[in-house]
This record gives sequence, C-alpha cells and structure tokens, in this order.
Amino acid sequence: MHTLTTERLTLRPWTDDDVDFALDLYSRWDVVQFLGTEPRAMTDREEAVERVARFRGADDSLHGVWLATRRTSGERLGTLLLKQIPASGPVLPLEPSGETEIGWHMHPDSWGHGYATEAAGRVLEHAFAGGLERVVAVTNPRNTASQRVALRIGMEHLGQSDRFYNATCELFLAERPAD
Repeated sequence: MHTLTTERLTLRPWTDDDVDFALDLYSRWDVVQFLGTEPRAMTDREEAVERVARFRGADDSLHGVWLATRRTSGERLGTLLLKQIPASGPVLPLEPSGETEIGWHMHPDSWGHGYATEAAGRVLEHAFAGGLERVVAVTNPRNTASQRVALRIGMEHLGQSDRFYNATCELFLAERPAD
C-alpha cells in the first residue's frame, strides 16, 4: 500500500505495533457508536490483533486502510479507509456493490483539528489518481461530524439511502474532476 502524506499527516499501513492504538480507538463508544447496524465497542486485545490483520489484508494498491499519524511526532490519530462497499441484501455476508467507499474513524483526542478532513481529502485524491471515477461515503443519519467532513472534502449529499450495509444512511458522492 502506498504511504500518503499531507502537510501535517502521514497515512501509512497498519503494523503489529499499532494493535494497542486500535484497541484504544475501537473500544471507545464515542468512536464506534455510528459504525454498523449494531455498534459494539471492542473489548479485548485479541479483537484488536484481528482488526489490524484485517486492515493489513485490505490493500490492493488502490484500496486500503491507513493509519493517520502526525508527520512531526508520529502520534496516531485514526483510521482512513478506501474499500469496496457492500450492497444491501438478504444474504450474509453482503455482496460488493461495485462502488468504492471512503471513510474515517478518528480518535477523540484528534477531533476538532481538521485531521479527518485533511486525511480524507488526501485519500480521495489518491482514489481519483488511481483511476476511480466516483467514490461514495455513508454515515449514520445522526453522525453530523462525519457528514461535515464529507462536505468539506467536496462530496455532494444525495440524501438518505438504504443501498448499502442493510442500513439507512446519509449518502455522499464525489466524482472524479474533469482533467
């Protein structure tokens, strides 16, 4: 997976050294409350080990799951992802929809500094440079902070949709800029 950078951030692959941060991040209700149809806080280190392994396996040179860190200190800030989004449907596991999703899960200590917007904007640039024509984001209807990030990175709000994850979500779309 490509390491991506911005003025303040490095977005890099997750490593085994990041397991404790994953546990800290995903054990917080304020982080996970809007994730999935049945949110659940992570409870043990083994779950974090499995999550980091899954993140590391998500790389296909365009898609991936990055750990956002501060460039100067290496402080871990949160997760950025670019992945195939599953379509809603009656059979589990859900089948891919053919769309690519961008998402972010930031540590509460990093909220309010523009890191999610900066990192997500860079991942969106990476997506379009890699040839994607469109990228979607979905949020829980109550997750107004993530909705603001989507708008700040230039995504268009398309209203509510039940097309993905067997859930009603706010749907956002970014299309590749014309050359």
